[in-house]
Amino acid sequence: MYAEFDTLPLAPLQPLSLPWLEAANLQLAVLRLDLIDPLISGNKWFKLRDHLIQAKSTGAPGLISLGGNHSNHLHALAGAGKRFGFATAGLLRGHPQDTPTVRDLQAMGMHLHWLGYGGYRARHEPGFWAPWQALYPGWQCIPEGGGGVQGAQGCRLIVEQAQAQLSTLGWDDYDAWWLPAGTGTTVAGLVLAEAGRHGVHGALAVPHDHGVAQTVASLAGAQGYQLHEACRGGFARIDDDLLAFIADTGHTTGLPLEAVYTGKALLALRAQFAAGQFAPGTRLIFLHTGGLQGRRGYL
Repeated sequence: MYAEFDTLPLAPLQPLSLPWLEAANLQLAVLRLDLIDPLISGNKWFKLRDHLIQAKSTGAPGLISLGGNHSNHLHALAGAGKRFGFATAGLLRGHPQDTPTVRDLQAMGMHLHWLGYGGYRARHEPGFWAPWQALYPGWQCIPEGGGGVQGAQGCRLIVEQAQAQLSTLGWDDYDAWWLPAGTGTTVAGLVLAEAGRHGVHGALAVPHDHGVAQTVASLAGAQGYQLHEACRGGFARIDDDLLAFIADTGHTTGLPLEAVYTGKALLALRAQFAAGQFAPGTRLIFLHTGGLQGRRGYL
């Protein structure tokens, strides 16, 4: 219907070789969503696709959503708005801060509103969107992280991209996915696309009480996936061991990771391998969800 959204950029599927993988006789390939676009990076392209189509179909003049001061989602949303002709507004957690991400949002023309911490926690309460819809009449309101049914539906297309490239690895099939989980939207999309054919393992970048399991179940049902602890004490909590792992992996393989999602997910996968949770010969696809722009906040 809308040509600009019909064809998504292709993410390359690349083998990853690391000593701990070889020691366990496990095969890992990485779907590099971080390489698809300099602004609408990673899984954000897929999560935003159906939201953008809906906004275009309804004639919405702008897009409004939520995030923090290093938010990959708001960064991608601002980029999408600039590219496709939508005005954008961001509702930010906390109080005004000057970060590289915030400067980018401002440069791309996004209107910023700082909600404080209590105001941001109210985002799930009934009536939260009403004053913003009054301030920005007709604008498309997009859930945090690009979530909801539209976000999950867009993420189904990730599976197609990986399966179309299996032959480049010499694989005829794979056993499961491993990916970081923040809101659970991408996990839900993969579960919907797989329909039980391959397992989906979500490495939780947030504590269990953030409701990821409930989100995935509401969007995709209760079967076909597992969620694993990976947050290392809290969302965006960064420690020296994690940073050392990211640096070592980057030096060894050239694979760039960030500490909030992909670094924690791959480190959690190493722990699963060490615990013998995967049989020798297992083939996994690791989803690199992008988010590298957020590294500017701590590296």
